[in-house]
Amino acid sequence: MDRVSSYARRPVGFLLHYVRQRPTSHVLILLAVVGAAGCSVSAQYAIKFLVDALALGPGNTTLWLAFALLALLAAGDNLLWRVAGWIASYAFVGVTGDLRSELFRHVMGHAPSYFVQRLSGTLTGRITATSNAAFALENLFTWNILPPCVATACAIAFLVAVSVPVAAAVTVAAALVMLMLFRLAAHGTPLHQGFADHAARVEGELADVIGNMPLVRSFGAVGREHARIASTISREMGARRLSLQYLEKLRLLHATITVVLTVSVLSWAIVLWQNGQATAGDVVLVCTLGFTVLHATRDLAVALVDATQHMARLAEAIDVLLQPHELREHPKAVPLVPRGQSIVFENVSFAYPGGTRVFDEFSLLIGAGCRTGLVGPSGSGKSTLLALLQRFHDLDAGHILIDGQDIAHVTQESLRAAISFVPQDISLLHRSILENIRYGRPEATDKEVRLAAEAARCDFIDTLPQGFDTIVGERGTRLSGGQRQRLAIARGLLKDSPIVLLDEATSSLDSESEELIREALDRLMQGRTVVAIAHRLSTLRSFDRIVVLDQGRLVEDGSPDELLLKRGPYRTLVEGELARLRRAA
Repeated sequence: MDRVSSYARRPVGFLLHYVRQRPTSHVLILLAVVGAAGCSVSAQYAIKFLVDALALGPGNTTLWLAFALLALLAAGDNLLWRVAGWIASYAFVGVTGDLRSELFRHVMGHAPSYFVQRLSGTLTGRITATSNAAFALENLFTWNILPPCVATACAIAFLVAVSVPVAAAVTVAAALVMLMLFRLAAHGTPLHQGFADHAARVEGELADVIGNMPLVRSFGAVGREHARIASTISREMGARRLSLQYLEKLRLLHATITVVLTVSVLSWAIVLWQNGQATAGDVVLVCTLGFTVLHATRDLAVALVDATQHMARLAEAIDVLLQPHELREHPKAVPLVPRGQSIVFENVSFAYPGGTRVFDEFSLLIGAGCRTGLVGPSGSGKSTLLALLQRFHDLDAGHILIDGQDIAHVTQESLRAAISFVPQDISLLHRSILENIRYGRPEATDKEVRLAAEAARCDFIDTLPQGFDTIVGERGTRLSGGQRQRLAIARGLLKDSPIVLLDEATSSLDSESEELIREALDRLMQGRTVVAIAHRLSTLRSFDRIVVLDQGRLVEDGSPDELLLKRGPYRTLVEGELARLRRAA
C-alpha cells in the first residue's frame, strides 16, 4: 500500500500529515492564538483590578497601573489575532494546495478500471470537497475551538482566586455540558456523512449529463434528465435538511442550558457580595468570567458540531479518493531499455474483475519490426490485448515481455514512453491543437509539431480561424471525428516511439482521407513494431502478419496473402466485408 492510501480511513491523520509539512507557521499561529485568547480573558481580571482601584477613590497609586495593564492586554489581544490571521493566510492556503496536488497525483495513478467505475465529476467534486473541508477544519480549530478552550482554562484559573466553590461549580457544569453535546454531536455523524454522499452524487450526475449534452438532445431526453437531476437534488436537499436540523436541536439545547447557568452564577456572585465575601470588582470578575466560560462552551459546542460535519465530508471523500492503486510499481522496477522491440505474450491468463475470463494461457510472439494486424469478432480480446501490453491491468498469470524485459518489472513511465497509441475513441484535451499534438513529446519545437501535422495530413488546421492555436473544445468536440483521428496520428508521429499500437486508427475517415492517412501510417510504421486492430480489413493489406482471435484464442496466423489462400476465419471475414461493400455500392 502506498503512503497516502494509508490515510483512507484516518481523516485526522490525513489532515495532520499536511499540517506537519509546515510546522513553523502552524506553531506560530498556535502561540499567537493562545496568547490572544489569554490576553482576552486576562483583560477581564484587569477590569476587576481597575474597578477595585476606582472604589478606593481618587489619588490612589494603583489606578493608572490598572489602566496600563488593561490597555496592554487589550493591545495584545487585538494584535496577536492579526499576527495569527496573517500567517494563516499563507499556511492554510498552502495546506489546501499541497493536499489537492497530492490527491490529484494519487488519483492519476489509478488503473483505468477505477475511472470506468466512477463518474469523473464525482471524483473532481470530491477533490474540491476534501480541500474545502480541510480548510474549514483548520479554520474551525484555530478560530473556534482552540480559543474557547484557552479562555475556559484561564477563566477557571482566575475564578479560583475569587471563590473556589464557584470555580468548581462552573468547571463541573462546563465539563458536563461539553461531554453531553459532544456525544450528541457524534450521534449525528451518519446524517452528515449521508449529506456528503448525496452532494457528491449530485456533482457527478450534473457533470455526466452536461458532458453528454449532444447525446441527451439527440434522444430528446432533456426533460427526462431534468427530472432525474431534480430527483437527485431533492434527495440531497432532504439529507442536508436532516443534517442542519440535528445541528439546530443541539444549539437549542445548549442555549437553554447556558441561560440557566448564567442566571445561577450571577445570583451566586451577588449573594457573595451581600455577605461581604467579595468586592465589587470580584462580582464583576465572577460574572464576566462565568459568562466567558458558558459562552466558550457554547462556541466550542457549535464549533465541534460544525467540525464533525466537515470531518464527515472529509472522511467520505478520502475514503473514495485514497483507494490503494491496483497497478503498482514493482519494488525493484527499472526503466525499460528498448532494443529490438520484440513482444512476447507468454502463457497469459487474464479476466476482468467480476467478469468472464478473456485469456487462458495465451501465447504470441511478435518479432521486432513486424507489422501485425489483430482481427476477429467483437469480444475476441483484441482491445484487451493492447491494454495488457500497455499494462493498464495486471495479469492473473503469465508474462508479457518487450525485448526480453517483463513489463511488470519495468517502470510504467518508461513503458508508456516506448509506445505510441492511436485509439479509436480519440481523447483530446480542452487546449489548443498545438498543445494536443505536442502532448506526447512536450519538448518538441513548433516546427516539429507542424511537420508531424503535415505528415498526418492535418491540412484542415490552416482553414481554422486561429490555426494551430485553435481550442478544440472538451474532448475535441469542435472537430469532426476524422479531424480528431488525424490529430491523434500526428501526436503519435511526433512521439516517435519504437512500438506503435493502432486501434481502428482510420475508422472515422472517408476513403480519400484514409488513403492519405495510410501513407502517413506507412511512414510511422517504418522500422517499428506495430500491432493494429482493424475491422476494415483493407487497412491491413500491407501488413506482414495477421493474427485472428476468437474468444481469447489464436485461431489463425499468417501473412494476408497466405490466409486468403486458406478457407479459414480470415478469408471468411474478408469475403463478408466485400459483400457489405457491394451491397453499399
